[in-house]
Amino acid sequence: MVRWNEQTTARGKIHAMQRKLHPLEGIVAVFALFFVLALTIGFAQAQARAQKAVYLRSAAALVQDAATGEEVINKNADSVTPIASITKLMTAMVLIDRGLDLDARIVVSREDVDWKKGTRSRLLPGAILTRDELLNLALMSSENRAAAALARTYPGGTQAFVAAMNAKAAALGMSDSEFVDATGLSANNVASARDLVKLVRAAHEYPLIREYSTRDRRSVMVHGRPLAFRNTNGLVRSSQWEIGLSKTGYISEAGRCLVMQVRLASKELIVVLLDSWGKQSRIGDANRIKRWLELQTASAARSS
Repeated sequence: MVRWNEQTTARGKIHAMQRKLHPLEGIVAVFALFFVLALTIGFAQAQARAQKAVYLRSAAALVQDAATGEEVINKNADSVTPIASITKLMTAMVLIDRGLDLDARIVVSREDVDWKKGTRSRLLPGAILTRDELLNLALMSSENRAAAALARTYPGGTQAFVAAMNAKAAALGMSDSEFVDATGLSANNVASARDLVKLVRAAHEYPLIREYSTRDRRSVMVHGRPLAFRNTNGLVRSSQWEIGLSKTGYISEAGRCLVMQVRLASKELIVVLLDSWGKQSRIGDANRIKRWLELQTASAARSS
């Protein structure tokens, strides 16, 4: 009898303990639910933040709506930096503005050789090309000797040409810019991304610059044999891109640079990417911007 009472008492204590644990378990369950909800909300907020920004490897960048002037992306847009061969857009404008005969034949000279950095060129001294061919190669394949020859044969020579470049920059309101040569090989050719948006906008008004800067390839006759040149911006060969103007640039001081006027996400945009390290990083940044804009557009369409 005593044993039964003890067993009964023990079972009663166990049931009593179980009844006391139920409220604790309920509290734990509530806290667990709140924790899961917080994680879910935090993840959703993180996704929303990610959609509002795009990771770029370029040290400076500016993406602007060409029609409205609205800034879509701004990363160190006022930082002044070397611009390398982006310079050649200014070279082209100054040359075209002067109205020189584009069919005139020009002899590439030893003066056009880059003795400072030692960059290579297949346009050997003595090669004869038209001014039009030199302009095309300077814009399309960033030919340094072509740009140097254009400046050297300008009325008044290279010095007068550089003065005209700086006068044009001032007229365009490019207050952060300075030019010392027509090629961009000098690190003293500098500008901000904000200034280069103005440069691209102005250059896009020239049909010849639009055509030559986006042409895929061109062959020219040099010493009786054809030499084939290709565009330094591989994106012009992609069916996924609608590019109205393009120019690449590179020297060690400037990093990899790229400027374009493009149609993306149903908008006409000016894209400036400066000082991007890594051979393909500027192209990677351009593609990241494209995907991000398309995602933003699709998201806006779903919510409307």
